[in-house]
Order: sequence, then structure tokens, then C-alpha cells
Amino acid sequence: MFDHHDITRNAFMLHGPLAHCGYDWWWHNFTAQDEETGEDKPFFIEYFICNPALAEDEPVFGQLQENKTAGKKPSYLMVKAGTWGEDHCQLHRFFSLRDVDLHKEAPYRVEAADCLAAETQLKGSISITQDEAAAHPEWMCDFGSLSWDLTIDKQIAFNVGYGASKPLREAEAFAMYWHAEGMKSAYSGRVTLNGRNYTVTPEKSYGYADKNWGRDFTSPWVWLSSNCLKSRISGLQLKNSVFDIGGGRPKIYFVPLDRRLLGVFYYEGKEYDFNFSHVWLGVKTEFSFEELADEVVWHVRQENHHAAMETEVHCLKKDMLLVNYEAPDGSKKHDRLWNGGNGWGLIKLYDKIDGGLQLVDEIEATHIGCEYGEYDEEE
Repeated sequence: MFDHHDITRNAFMLHGPLAHCGYDWWWHNFTAQDEETGEDKPFFIEYFICNPALAEDEPVFGQLQENKTAGKKPSYLMVKAGTWGEDHCQLHRFFSLRDVDLHKEAPYRVEAADCLAAETQLKGSISITQDEAAAHPEWMCDFGSLSWDLTIDKQIAFNVGYGASKPLREAEAFAMYWHAEGMKSAYSGRVTLNGRNYTVTPEKSYGYADKNWGRDFTSPWVWLSSNCLKSRISGLQLKNSVFDIGGGRPKIYFVPLDRRLLGVFYYEGKEYDFNFSHVWLGVKTEFSFEELADEVVWHVRQENHHAAMETEVHCLKKDMLLVNYEAPDGSKKHDRLWNGGNGWGLIKLYDKIDGGLQLVDEIEATHIGCEYGEYDEEE
């Protein structure tokens, strides 16, 4: 079994031209339990760095009209955190990159005031009043308060392979790169949301940690992942399993490739690889996304020479948020980037035997992290 852990891919990537027009982010999501009711609550925390070479004494917001007029691109560390569910919110706290302590080699470490992100640790707090959020649309966020103190045990990684290897990183071949160092991660610690306390325990955290970096975002933008999986055949929880699907329309040297998804199902120790960049596998993908009245639905069918995987995921719109980012050039391209953390669905995994398909398992997935967004390239 390959070990896909590679913390060098988790290191800070904004060197050379990407320092002037680039972003780098470390994303985390997990489930916590309400200390009073025991109820599950999904959370996300992200540390997002934009255009470090353009840093000023204060954060530079690309959505401010005076910055657009002056041709200034955004530059800051944005600490982003929030929750999914009917009370979903996204909170943003900004720092000038002159005030950020950044360890630029692996293992990565980003620190500003009481906010810290590192390979095994996350700490921080954000507090925004309703008046502040209303007065600062350029912050692109809601109001509320959230604080966290967590440790992370990254158990299974998804390494996309050559596409994010050192030669292609240094050539800056792709517009957007991806590495999931903690595709299956166990989180522990505490979260406080608007004065309410939540406990995070490893076996019920169903955690995930990845990173993206580059000079632009992909459209469409797709992400689906969970390690809260149960076999319909055996009735057992699959404790050593996780799936992860991501991608969209990658751009290499500014030429968009067709809709392509990278996917993997790590099933109880056996890896099913549906990574289009592994050409020897003969990967084929069919993908669709539907926005219905009260839910959104993903359909993905992936196959390679040896196996096939069919994935259907649902998430209620009332539990999701439209997640906000501005691109390094200061544009805000994605205005309908659906983002959720309590999707559910069904995955069918097949082996190919003698030209036919043999069902390996039918798997119920919950606590699915899910995302979809597309923007009009003409705009």
C-alpha cells in the first residue's frame, strides 16, 4: 500500500510570480458535538493567504472600490471559519501579511495574534458584530463569534501525484493545485460558537484537511469527501475508509482542459484510484450537478481499467452557504459556490472482472463535505 503523505506539498507555495498573483490556503472541516445536547455540528476553518509580495501595513481588500480604481490587488491572511446547518455562517478575520509569522518550509506554520495553523494544531478566534459586517461588505462575511483549539491526526492522505509535483509546481503549470494531506483526519479539542460549547473527539470528528494554491480558481469547482461510511452489505461502519473527489476544469498553461475530476476511494486498506493524471489507468468520468428547489445533487461515475465507482450526493440548501473568496487579481468570480458539510449519499464500488462489473460494496455516506460552483467565463 502506498503511503501518500507528503508534507512538502503542504508547505507555503507563494514564491516567485505566485507571490504577486497567487493564493495558498489550508482547509479543515470536522464534526463536533454540542456539550449540552450531544448533537452533531459540522465546522470548517481555513487559513487563506493572498499576494504576500503586495503586503501593506493593513490588509488590502480587492472588493473595495478605491482599491479597484487604484488597480490594487488584494493582500492579506484571511482566517475563515464557520458552521453548516440552518444557522450556517462564514466569518472572516484579516491580517496584514507583515503581521503574520510564516514558516516557509515544511512543516508549515502560519501564526498571527491568537490564530495558528500547523500540521497538527489549529487555534484561533473570530468575532464580528452585526454592525461591523454591515459596514464592511468587502469582508464578504456574516457576523458572530467562533473560537477553536484543536489537534489534528492526519491518518490517510490523497496525493494527486505528478500534477502537483515539484517540477510542475516550479513551472507554475496549473492555475490551481491540490493536495489532501489529511483526507481522513481525526480532530480533538473544543469549539465555541456564539457562546455555546462543542467538544471534538477523534472517533466522531470525521475530519478532513487539504490545501489548494495557485493563481486562479477552477470553474466548475467540485469537491466531495467523507470518512463516515457504512456498508449496506455488512451493516458495519467502515473505520479505515474514505473517499475524496475534486477538481473541475483544470487549466494548464492557461488552456482549460475538459471537465476532469480526481477521485480516490480508500476502502478498508485497498485503494481505488480514479485520478485522470494517472494516464495508465484509463480513467473516465461522467459528472452532473443539479440545483433543485430545496436541495442540490451531485452524480459522479468514475471508472478505470480495474474498477468503477458511482457516487450520488445530496445536501439541503438550508444547511449550506454560498462561500466567498476573491481571486488574486481582485475579481470575485464565484458568486454561487455552494458549500456544505452535512451531505449524505450512496456510493457503489465495483471491481472489473472478465469484462463485467462485480459489486464490492454499497456504501452509505454521511457528514459529506461538498462543494459546487460555476461561473460564466464570459463575464
